[in-house]
Amino acid sequence: MSDVQNLIGKAKSGFQTLDISEKYANIALNQLETWLSDAAFQDYKVQLEYLIDAEKWEFLLDSFYQIIPFGTGGRRGPVGIGTNRINFWTIQSSAQGHSQYLIKHHGEAARERGLVIAYDVRKYLQKGVYDDNQPNPVRDLDCKMLAIAAAEVYGANGIKVFIYEDVRSTPQLSYSIRHLNAISGIMVSASHNPPTDNGKKVYDDNGGQLIPPDDQNLVEEVTQNVTEIKTRPFDELQKEGLVQFVGKEIDESYVNAVSGVSLSAERGANIMYSPLHGCGLTSVYPVLQHLGFNVKLDPKTSNMSGAFENVIFNIPNPEVIESFATAIDAANNDDIDIIINSDPDADRLGVMVNHNKDWHFLNGNEIGIVLTNYSISKFKAKDRLQDDSVIIKTVVTTSLIEEIALRNGLRCISDLLVGLKYVAHEMNQLNSADNISSFVLGLEESHGYVTGIYCRDKDAAGAAVWISEMAAELKKEDKTLIDYLDQSYADYGYCHNSQAEIRLLGAKGMEQISALMEHFRTNDIDAFGDFQVSEKIDRWQGEPQPHLSPTDTSARNVLIFNIKPQSNTHSMKITVRPSGTEPKLKIYFEVFGNPVDLSQLTEEKERIADISKQLDMLF
Repeated sequence: MSDVQNLIGKAKSGFQTLDISEKYANIALNQLETWLSDAAFQDYKVQLEYLIDAEKWEFLLDSFYQIIPFGTGGRRGPVGIGTNRINFWTIQSSAQGHSQYLIKHHGEAARERGLVIAYDVRKYLQKGVYDDNQPNPVRDLDCKMLAIAAAEVYGANGIKVFIYEDVRSTPQLSYSIRHLNAISGIMVSASHNPPTDNGKKVYDDNGGQLIPPDDQNLVEEVTQNVTEIKTRPFDELQKEGLVQFVGKEIDESYVNAVSGVSLSAERGANIMYSPLHGCGLTSVYPVLQHLGFNVKLDPKTSNMSGAFENVIFNIPNPEVIESFATAIDAANNDDIDIIINSDPDADRLGVMVNHNKDWHFLNGNEIGIVLTNYSISKFKAKDRLQDDSVIIKTVVTTSLIEEIALRNGLRCISDLLVGLKYVAHEMNQLNSADNISSFVLGLEESHGYVTGIYCRDKDAAGAAVWISEMAAELKKEDKTLIDYLDQSYADYGYCHNSQAEIRLLGAKGMEQISALMEHFRTNDIDAFGDFQVSEKIDRWQGEPQPHLSPTDTSARNVLIFNIKPQSNTHSMKITVRPSGTEPKLKIYFEVFGNPVDLSQLTEEKERIADISKQLDMLF
């Protein structure tokens, strides 16, 4: 028996001790065998032998039971060894498939127009998972190393590469594709995931992420048609002009483009900004400085670092209040009006407001509400509204935004699937119809906002401009963003949006999530507790039929339960969907009240929040 057969025999016996279907076990064994026997993976073999000898069966299974799929945010996951991990093979095989996809779909234009590569600050520093005393190709693996590895593949396929010399934000990548008239782009990043993760987001020639069926075509090219990964040395490609560094010239153009979204000349707010150790230092900060805002950096999180060492739990996510901890401490020693932060690739924005000498966190929907009201009021004042002016949002983003838009005479595209890429697609449709001037704002509840037409992805920098201007204008009236938000609730109705999640890890978790969705989809559910269901909307139904692709089916795996409104409520709903980027089931609750007098708002908030809590407790 060969060495490899012996190792596979041990792994097979080990997998049999796990509570997992034979399907996943067989996939993992087949892919593990390839990595143990193929010369292309010999650098990884010593660590795979260690994992087998150490009987880390669950970890091995999770590393090999699938190839990391594309989700709503692209391809991302833990750095490590295996098909279900981010490593040189994951990135280079994806780059090879992507190269083939680009050449098939765009021909010679793919080679001539080229591709842009950007990357953020991530670096794999985890210890104790593998044998730290043996060589390991993923030890200290950072975004730049993965970006260069990808460039070596694109260049080897004859596709010109424009690559940044240092870290840049995701929205700047989107802008760069459009600015350079490139055919595509990739961002090496895992957004706001834990520091052990990394990934790669793929962008089209409009600067947006791929949507079905294009993402499926790319996945199939990567997983089915890559028989050889072509590579050439980076330095060699650079000498031949197939790789070209870019930087300051695009930086200046990008900062000017973002600055162009400004709607007010007020600059009186005192701002504390935290990049959460990420590349917002290259986007949010210089944009605010360029526009003349008084912005100070949080001293503890303003160094670029993939360890995210001064962020609580090392998870740099503006969606959670804990990400503001160090900035609050710094702001309390200064006369700061608002704190802004952004995730490592600087596409998401977080906000806290100094209101009555206390710090108030704004969630993604609340930021979206004030941005909606602000943009509409400013567009009106500047006579920029059109008969068909439009705000674009995803289906799980608060319904209050649609109400504000409609009550002010705007259209609202409100039912998009989850992911800013669908907002970008609608923007492209407007552009194709020569009507991009009707665009006002695009947004999603997960702290993502598009405030201008210079790119096709969310940008913390553009949203930061509007938030800072609003804070400055309100400060002149001795008011804050909290006052502004409360007035919006009084005028249009308080809408309480909350989330719950069921996190189920690994292959077993994937099966359980699928079973839960099947239960909700196939059973007649008349009520959740005392709350009567008035309508169930299955996004697997409706046009187009058949679905465009398996990725379309996955994206449309959303169930909406409209709940019969209780007295003095406008509407109620529960939305259920699997996460596109993490192993969990996400449940969204919304209870929407009616307009009230501002003096009654506190009581109304408590009443609506209590109803929402009752819904939440049912799950």
